[in-house]
Amino acid sequence: MKIAITGATGQLGRLVVEKLKEQIGAKDIIALVRNTEKAQSLGVEVRAFDYNQPTGLAAALEGIDRLLLISANEIGKRTAQHQSVIDAAKVAGVKFVAYTSLLRADESTLNLAEEHLATENLIKDSELEFTILRNGWYTENYTGSITGSLAAGAYIGSAAEGKIASASRADFADAAVAILTGEGHEGKTYELAGDQAYTLADLASEVSKQSGKNIPYHNLSEQEYSETLIKFGVPDAFAPMIASWDVAASRGDLYSDDKTLSQLIGHPTTPLSETVKTELAANS
Repeated sequence: MKIAITGATGQLGRLVVEKLKEQIGAKDIIALVRNTEKAQSLGVEVRAFDYNQPTGLAAALEGIDRLLLISANEIGKRTAQHQSVIDAAKVAGVKFVAYTSLLRADESTLNLAEEHLATENLIKDSELEFTILRNGWYTENYTGSITGSLAAGAYIGSAAEGKIASASRADFADAAVAILTGEGHEGKTYELAGDQAYTLADLASEVSKQSGKNIPYHNLSEQEYSETLIKFGVPDAFAPMIASWDVAASRGDLYSDDKTLSQLIGHPTTPLSETVKTELAANS
């Protein structure tokens, strides 16, 4: 059984490849990537796969039994890109596709939800066997700001007291591997979130505890947060998106008490404290 992973050089994709190698060995894994040179260190077969070059996608999927479609990263272009992959999978005879969607994509107010839901519907209409993995937020989305917060003396955001039930990328990679190597998941949509929720004030408190510095959380308005991010060098077009995601968190869009993720992977999701510890160690 040949398993292929799109975006295999991305942060999630690399984890999935490594974990799959531990489960089934390298010979039946294919990394589908835009830049083949970046993928040589993965230790598996590599095939060129560019969402924006649809004519070559079916050939790259020849002989693939199961495909993990990790959502593309070009917001605004993803529905069309994913459509190209789905069409190619049908032509190539791929039997099954798993897709990394968004937590409660059918009701989320996050501006990311529309493309994810559109892709889910494309997959369901394709007649391919499928599983939808509605991934919640990666804890690293927030802990990646720790270094800047330590330098600034505060953690900022616009999530107010919204609870965030995130999990680590490794947890979501474990879920993808469980689907790709397991049985009985066809036709199912899984809502995946971390076991324990926290607020950004809780995150700031954990950073303070582990760093030995007083790092308070300062809640800003959506506009203030966006403008501050731009001052820190975040691109003008991206900063408002980040701020809007925080506001969505304040409305509960990143919260879930569903324990499907930990049940699926067979162990508790990674605690916030552990991800904070890893981030601090990496930048010490």
